[in-house]
Amino acid sequence: MPEGQGAPPSPRAARSAPDRRSSEPALCPPSQILAQGSPGSPGSPAPRRGATRSCVPQKLAEARSSQYGLIVFVAGLLLLLAWAVHAAGVGKSHLLCVLTALMLLQLLWMLWYVGRRAAHPRLVHLKDTHAGARWLRGSITLFAIITVVLGCLKIGYFVGFSDCLSATEGVFPVTHAVHTLVQVYFLWGHAKDVIQSFKTLERFGVIHSVFTNLLLWANSVLNESKHQLNEHKERLITLGFGNITIELDDHTPPCNCSPPALCSAISHGIYYLYPFNIEYQILASTMLYVLWKNIGRRVDSHQHRQHRKMQFRYQGVAVGSGLGLAVLAATIGVVAVYLIHIGRSKTKSESALILFYLYASALLTLMGAAGLAGLRLYRLDEQSLDESKNPARKLDADLLVGTASGSWLLSWGSILAILCAEARPAYTWYNLPYSVLVIVEKYIQNLFIIEATHRVPGMPGEDIRALRVAVVCNGGDAPLASSCLKSDAVARDLGSQMPPAANGSLCLREVSGPGEAEPSWAGARGPACRPRLLQGSTQRSVLRNIAAFLFLCNISLWIPPAFGCRPEYDNGLEEIVFGFEPWIIVVNLAMPFSIFYRMHAAASLFEVYCKI
Repeated sequence: MPEGQGAPPSPRAARSAPDRRSSEPALCPPSQILAQGSPGSPGSPAPRRGATRSCVPQKLAEARSSQYGLIVFVAGLLLLLAWAVHAAGVGKSHLLCVLTALMLLQLLWMLWYVGRRAAHPRLVHLKDTHAGARWLRGSITLFAIITVVLGCLKIGYFVGFSDCLSATEGVFPVTHAVHTLVQVYFLWGHAKDVIQSFKTLERFGVIHSVFTNLLLWANSVLNESKHQLNEHKERLITLGFGNITIELDDHTPPCNCSPPALCSAISHGIYYLYPFNIEYQILASTMLYVLWKNIGRRVDSHQHRQHRKMQFRYQGVAVGSGLGLAVLAATIGVVAVYLIHIGRSKTKSESALILFYLYASALLTLMGAAGLAGLRLYRLDEQSLDESKNPARKLDADLLVGTASGSWLLSWGSILAILCAEARPAYTWYNLPYSVLVIVEKYIQNLFIIEATHRVPGMPGEDIRALRVAVVCNGGDAPLASSCLKSDAVARDLGSQMPPAANGSLCLREVSGPGEAEPSWAGARGPACRPRLLQGSTQRSVLRNIAAFLFLCNISLWIPPAFGCRPEYDNGLEEIVFGFEPWIIVVNLAMPFSIFYRMHAAASLFEVYCKI
């Protein structure tokens, strides 16, 4: 007799059950403790003392590993700060030695982890289907390739200035290139792993990898910010802010490079590739953080069964893609004009700032309107929400809100400077609506993305075209329809957004009225039948166009600050109100988060597009 309801387990299953229980890790799920009942309830067994004690090592391991990572990160940040302010006895070689040692330690752990997994192929390897999406791994691979190219340019820079550079500046880019290649291979193969063995050691290894990538990200941000700050100081003179002390922070080696033209091209090329390296490091750290959160986590098998693979579709997004590509082309043109005119003269600099503010304000208005329309469509839809535990989705939402605070800080600083300044140049008034729109647009976009990511993926397009209206029939007096689905499995395939029937029957009836191009569906008329409109193809098409438009717009808004178009630097009014050094510190702290927000929002919108 097949095993099912009322069927005894087979002898083979009975013999293998103790072995499976002995090989599983010791976990402490709350559901098992609550299922035992309260201590005083009749028939409930007494709580086991060992059940509570088995959870302690897991919690302590998580706390120990997180504190270890924070200690490494804080120490690395202090070393970065000491080099940035030219602290006595701290040179660039010391910083690069520490970063190289951290990368080598991570390389050893990754090689050990991959080797151990390959040596035990029969072990059950649990996977988190939500982590490490294929498009995300593809993006990090693209950024990694550009990071390797950046390392090759740094090696060429070291060869050109080898007479006055330490050996660490040649070892660091080589180690970084090897670290990048191995890490991408590791993430492609193991980003979805739910580690259930050697949990204490694995937590230390993964959290070390997270903060190593964060320190490499901070190092890239610092180098790129120094280059931008030097250019900014040179532009301030042309805008008429001569009362600000100009002192270039130049780290050019004290020797000549041969040939000079090649060395100059390499030096400029390095700073144009830094934005891609910055995105690579932060994406790698977020994927590794999700891997760390999944260590020892109990995977819900029901969640695995309900998971639907996202598919990328080109159909029906011509409007959103066309508008987004037009925005992308216009943004590239505005950035080119801005970089050509800024710093040439006072008049050209002011016209460049006005052009940027007008264009960005119009674009942010369109994006805010699109986000509001998408939110409205989601609120009208009665599709159920996915409330399952998902570390990757929670991290995405936290990063959206957290990194948006960088732009909000800059925007509120600009608003306060405009309102409190004694003398206001004409172009600064264009900064006021721009700063307000930055705050409002990111607020609306965050709501739209979070709302969309918590929706259950909808039905395929062919099912929606075939099935327009479903009616839940309650009661036995309702007439039978031409098609009645009573299977729970079929009902699940139709989507979790459908309301459950009171009597377990889902009745459908085809109606072909005069003049109809295709058959429609209507429910049987009964005393308790309520029509429910499913998510229509038109609504899905509009949402998909909105997601495609916002995706391309966020990529467009990532380009200006990543490649030197930063009015927060060039405006000059904030530096007079707050002081040069305080405002520069604020910009240098907030700008990396603002740049990362746009790329992260674009990645989240791509996921939203694939789910619709």
